[in-house]
Amino acid sequence: MEKLYQVALTLVEGVGSIMFRQLISHFGSAENVFKSKTDKLLKIPGVGKQIVEGLKENTLLKKAESILNEAEKTQVKIYFSTDKDYPPRLKNLYDAPAILYFKGNGDLNTLRTIGIVGTRQATEYGRKVTEEIIEQLSPLQVCVVSGLAYGIDIAAHKAALDNQLPTIGVMASGLDIMYPAAHKKYAEQMLMSGGVLSENPFGMKPIRNLFIARNRIIAGLSDVTIVVESADKGGALVTADFANNYNREVFAVPGSLANKYASGCHKLIKDNKAIIFTETNDIVEALNWGSETKGTRKKKPEETELDLSQFTQEESQVIATLRTHGEMHIDNLSWQTQIPVNKLASLLLNLEFQGIIKAMAGKKFGLK
Repeated sequence: MEKLYQVALTLVEGVGSIMFRQLISHFGSAENVFKSKTDKLLKIPGVGKQIVEGLKENTLLKKAESILNEAEKTQVKIYFSTDKDYPPRLKNLYDAPAILYFKGNGDLNTLRTIGIVGTRQATEYGRKVTEEIIEQLSPLQVCVVSGLAYGIDIAAHKAALDNQLPTIGVMASGLDIMYPAAHKKYAEQMLMSGGVLSENPFGMKPIRNLFIARNRIIAGLSDVTIVVESADKGGALVTADFANNYNREVFAVPGSLANKYASGCHKLIKDNKAIIFTETNDIVEALNWGSETKGTRKKKPEETELDLSQFTQEESQVIATLRTHGEMHIDNLSWQTQIPVNKLASLLLNLEFQGIIKAMAGKKFGLK
């Protein structure tokens, strides 16, 4: 029953991802939100007449029931931002989608993910670079995330399929409306080990602002966002901005000065919003993926002798994770330990004061 009210709450006009969590946090459940009196609702910051009237809409629960029935019929999983199995990479983001619709057999919590985005007017050079990046990263079993659009996006998905890698297509429409329709066959192939993902309900057609919102999910799901080709303006640059806001790594592939679809990449590099991509090893080193491919990092004698019983459970978890993976970015460490970034920062500072860990440039941490 609660899931019915949760779906209905996401359908209320004016209730975005932040308001969704705020309302549930205040009232304890989505059902309580719907059953609350108007005066109590209006006391919540940001709640106005529009939201109150939306909550009283008689057909809302019927619409939600229809969505749940369609999801069950088409084998679509539904995740809410308040669920424990909601994708960890998104969960701690300030604008994490309130709801996610996912179809496929892929894992939204894979160890390594890369987002590849770029222009719909991809050149042969751009497609080739995309294919080479994915082929060279295939031994790491990365999950490739993109937007199923023409150009660089579909080149990334196809390269992932060719290399038998999982790939997730994030859609700006409902999962029942494939856009562009020409990519339906690739989306169906992706379901085997990856899938398609959207925050939009069935029947929602893609419009401009939904593409922008879609881009934040691509950035949020990815450990690193790679912009292959882009003009001065475009969705790929928006995705890069989101990734920077989330403190994720961003790379941009340089191109010919004569190619207008390289100018956006050059601008990202010039403005220090992206690292210049010269070879795939750049990405491996930036995310410390190299040590993971060689198995467990060799422990130093002092690490082996460290008695974890003297630390709290969460401190022990941080130490154990750094022992296994070596130096890590704070966002990756948060994901691995499932400790929110703001709380993790405090734990790391405390461990640094104790001389257990060391802080490095680029928000990376490792054992001393």
